[in-house]
Amino acid sequence: MEGLKRVRFSLRAKLALTALVLLALPWAGTLYVNEVERFLLEGQEQSLLATARTVATVLHERPQLLASATGHDDEVDAILLGLQRASSRVWVVDRSYQVVALAGRLKRSAEAAAEAPWWQPFVGWFIERPTEDFTESLPENVLATGRDIAAAMQGTPATLVRRTQDGRAVVMSAAHPIWSGDEVVGAVVVEETTNPIVSLKTAALERLLLLTLAVFAGAAVLLIAFASRLSLRIRRLRDEAESAIDARGRITRLAAGSGASDEIGDLSRSFSAVLARLAQHHAYLESMAGRLSHELRTPIAVVRSSLENLKLAPEGSEARRYIERAEEGLSRLNRILERMMEASRLEQSLSSAERERYDLVGVVRGCVEGYRVAYPRIAFAVELPRQSLQVEGSPDLAAQLLDKLVENAVDFCRGAEPVRIELTEAGGAAVLSVVNKGRPLPAEFRARLFESMISVREGPQTAAPHLGIGLYVARLIAEYHGGSTDAANLPAGDGVAVTVRIPLAWK
Repeated sequence: MEGLKRVRFSLRAKLALTALVLLALPWAGTLYVNEVERFLLEGQEQSLLATARTVATVLHERPQLLASATGHDDEVDAILLGLQRASSRVWVVDRSYQVVALAGRLKRSAEAAAEAPWWQPFVGWFIERPTEDFTESLPENVLATGRDIAAAMQGTPATLVRRTQDGRAVVMSAAHPIWSGDEVVGAVVVEETTNPIVSLKTAALERLLLLTLAVFAGAAVLLIAFASRLSLRIRRLRDEAESAIDARGRITRLAAGSGASDEIGDLSRSFSAVLARLAQHHAYLESMAGRLSHELRTPIAVVRSSLENLKLAPEGSEARRYIERAEEGLSRLNRILERMMEASRLEQSLSSAERERYDLVGVVRGCVEGYRVAYPRIAFAVELPRQSLQVEGSPDLAAQLLDKLVENAVDFCRGAEPVRIELTEAGGAAVLSVVNKGRPLPAEFRARLFESMISVREGPQTAAPHLGIGLYVARLIAEYHGGSTDAANLPAGDGVAVTVRIPLAWK
């Protein structure tokens, strides 16, 4: 049997499910209300027992009050009349379970009963209020089944919770024995419904329900509004992503990043930045054919013209000259291909290059001696520290990095101005700077100068081909050493300084 399809939930549905966690609040509130009700019922039970004990204390050692022939006594009635409450019933029975006196009633008066609030009809389906419309049990019926009275006749105070005959109310009663010497001559029974406490509980639950509904309604509105706005922003970002690139893979327009400070705003701005970089790279790739054509045109023309002249030239020294020119053109083509493969080969070699600790001052000093030979027409001004600067990495790669920086500086160097190479220590790092006087760096290229295949040359400065990967190679080597690269115009605007920072090795 194939697996069930994965159920997909919209953002609104997920937020709605998350909102269900709020149900824990009314559940906790209900538990609290029930606990308070239990506490109040225990207090009511103790209050009834205390009342029964008080009346029984008044009647202790006075058996004559219970000995009337009719089972009632005016004096006992007067005592009970002073103790009765609006919603309680107090009565006295003798040893033979005959009612001697009775006062009060279980039902509360209309004034004592709480008036139903305006919201009760709306919540009455869920929470039922206690009613005063119930059947009061007659004393004779209670005497026949009252376990609390039986216990009191045995000399033990007791309480009992029972329902009325129609089951519409709960009655709590307490019975206390009346003593005459060591003999129980009767009992005092105090009864009261739990309606007052249940009314408090019902009112609390009603308010809790109304508050819960209000909170859920407000939260639902806010969550739906938030989810709708969130979905709208995400759909807008999706539409921008789909419309940014056409069917042929070309970037048709750049998305305007959102100004919001939240995560979606960050995502929108990152997406816009990625599109901008892709657009720049795509523009370079589109111009790559023209650049390669420009670089390849000269050596191909040299080879073609040399071969044509070779066909027409007689054998001898002139033929040899044409062959040498063709070889130079082929060599230039080969250098172009090597430059194109240089960056990819370097990236592969960096992953397996072994690190070692070496003195960067010695590497720079040795390279400068070679530059004086390789560039005899260029003057070099070198400033090196007296102490060694130990770094971790590869000295061969460091020399290659300096080669790229010097090659770039030589290409842009103006007139007889020297190329200045400086190596200093600052902030726990070795700072290598190559400075040349010449045309300043355009502002729009400063942040992209060390990217792959980025060149600010307007035309070939030397016979060597330039594909814009020299400084990119320098950046890769600097990052391999844990360092960074930067380029800036000189304060006077008459040149460029390229700087590499490499952290020093721990001693």
